[in-house]
Amino acid sequence: MNNIYEPKFVKQLFNQMSGSYERMNYITSFGFSIRWRRQFLNKLGKSEQNLNVIDLLSGLGENWAYLKQNFPNSTFSALDFSEKMIAQSKNKGNKVFNNQLNLLCEDILQNNLETNSFDIISCAYGLKTFNEQQLEILAKEISRILKPNGKFSFVEVSKPKNKFLYYPYQFYLSKMIPVLGKLFLGNPSDYKMLWIYTENFGNCDHVKEIFNRHNLKVKSENYFHGCATGVYGTKS
Repeated sequence: MNNIYEPKFVKQLFNQMSGSYERMNYITSFGFSIRWRRQFLNKLGKSEQNLNVIDLLSGLGENWAYLKQNFPNSTFSALDFSEKMIAQSKNKGNKVFNNQLNLLCEDILQNNLETNSFDIISCAYGLKTFNEQQLEILAKEISRILKPNGKFSFVEVSKPKNKFLYYPYQFYLSKMIPVLGKLFLGNPSDYKMLWIYTENFGNCDHVKEIFNRHNLKVKSENYFHGCATGVYGTKS
């Protein structure tokens, strides 16, 4: 089997899912992805100041309307290494940010972002595609590009610890989602990967430990009994 954490593999996967990913996020979370998105972004607070905000692993731009609402006078960037996700999200970026979004097609693990340049970092549903070594690099990069006292917030679909939730959730994601993927999208294999990544990821507990090692003050959060988890905090 391919190394599922190899950037080339992950990029190809998300390029292939680019036309349907927003809908499938909604379906795989029973619609909770929108609520979790709003909750994790609220961890960043709100500000009328002109801050420098970046949305990492930005996908189809699902975070952008909330970010613009919470930081209406800020300067916005978004980064994703999937060329097709970038292409699909351009129109949304132009609409939400009135053609003022700096949309970057880069790998966050090998990026050209300036040190100490961002006040706010957001990221939704991308952590599961990193292995432990890559999460160390990610934490190092978050610490590098954040300004002192800058804020970050991440959320990820997770394995609930409650077995009464875990087993039906496992069945739904691992068995039903590929079927729905075939029925609605004609491609079940890509969506099988969502549960494989989630199963391997577990939850954000290990992410918190890794981020804590990189000059970041980190808190964790559970959403809907652990079906999603997150980390948020500030740079020391």
